[in-house]
Amino acid sequence: MNERGLRVQDLLGRSFEFAGPPRRVVSLVPSLTETLFDLGAGDDVAGITDFCIFPPDIDRPRVGGTKNPRIEEIRALAPDLVYLNLEENLERHAQAIEVFAPVFVTEPKTVDDVATLIATLGSIHHRVERADELREALAKERGHVASFSFAVPIWKKPWMWCGGDTYVSNLVESIGGRNVLHEETRYPSLTLEQVLALRPNVVFLPDEPYEFTLQDATEIAGPRVIGPFPGHLFTWHGTRTILGLRFLRDCFA
Repeated sequence: MNERGLRVQDLLGRSFEFAGPPRRVVSLVPSLTETLFDLGAGDDVAGITDFCIFPPDIDRPRVGGTKNPRIEEIRALAPDLVYLNLEENLERHAQAIEVFAPVFVTEPKTVDDVATLIATLGSIHHRVERADELREALAKERGHVASFSFAVPIWKKPWMWCGGDTYVSNLVESIGGRNVLHEETRYPSLTLEQVLALRPNVVFLPDEPYEFTLQDATEIAGPRVIGPFPGHLFTWHGTRTILGLRFLRDCFA
C-alpha cells in the first residue's frame, strides 16, 4: 500500500494502482473467474467467458470464448479491469480491450505462482483474509506423495505433450513426479511410441483440451494410465489447483 492505494504489477511488469477494489471486472480466464468467486469477490465480476463453468450456478453476462471474445460486448459492460492470461488469450484482443479498459495479465507456471496469484487477487479485491485461508488450504495439499515418472498428453492428432516448463508438469512434479519430457519446452509433438520408449511409470489422460477417452487409455500399453479425468484438475490454475493436488494425492493413496 502507499498513500494513493494499492500498487500491483502484472505478469508483464506493468504497474496498476487501485484506490479501492475494482467493481466491474471482466474475466476472460475461466480459472480466475472461479478463483474470484472463491475469494468472495464474485460481486465484482461483471462479465465472463462461455467456458467459465465454476461455480456451477454462475450467472453473469457471457462475452464469448477465451480465443474469440466479443470485444464490443466487453466494452458495453464498462469494465474497470479485465483479467487475461498470456497463454490462454490472444495479444490482439488484449490490445483492443486496452483502448477502453485496463488489462491485467497473468500466467502461473508453478504451484508457487498460484499461491502468489491468490494473494495478489486477494489484495486487489480486498479479500486478504480469505486469500490467506485459500493459500493455507493449498499448502496443506502440497508435499511429496510418491516417486514416479510420468507423461501428460494434451492432444492426439498429432500427439502433443506437456514439457517441463508447463504448469501441468510442475503440478505433478510438486507431489514427487518426474516428467520424462522435463527437458522439453512447451508442448512438444512426439509420437506415443517415442514417449513410451522413455518408460514413464504413469500416463495421465485429462479430458481437455483434447477429449481423451477410455479407448485411448486401452491403447497405451505398459505404464499405469490414469484417466480420462476432468482436465480442469490439471489445466486450471488458482483455487482449482487445490483440487488438482488433492486428486493427485488420491491417485497415489
